[in-house]
Amino acid sequence: MEKMLEKGKKLILIAVISSLVASVAAFLWGAAKTVTIILNLVTSYGKDPLAAIALIELMDTFLIATALFIFAVGMYELFIKDINLPEWLVIHNLHDLKAKLGSVIILVMVVTFLKHLVEWKDPRGILFYGIAIAVVSASLIAFSHFGGKD
Repeated sequence: MEKMLEKGKKLILIAVISSLVASVAAFLWGAAKTVTIILNLVTSYGKDPLAAIALIELMDTFLIATALFIFAVGMYELFIKDINLPEWLVIHNLHDLKAKLGSVIILVMVVTFLKHLVEWKDPRGILFYGIAIAVVSASLIAFSHFGGKD
């Protein structure tokens, strides 16, 4: 049974490889969006009113790609083998992985909020959206600092 469980940890490679492929795809998607945005800015002489929104959405794309990469690296480190990484990316347990992903999730929510703020279509809706993001962010920060270690 023990040997089967030890070999079973290789199943984690499915999550690692899938997340890594998705991360690469998201980074390439972000790079393609960057080229499109720059070409649009050049051809419109910087007068495109939606350029700010496009740039904010671009940040969101790269943040999601980063979250996928962190997840892939974290799962690999936790279940397969330690790898040489910068100290800020080293993951010792599931709590570390959840805290790092929580930080990226907060950034994605903030970027999404900024996009809605720049569009400014429904001030009351934006207020409620901001409050919801603040509550979720506070919860994730509290979890990160006060949550138990796995």
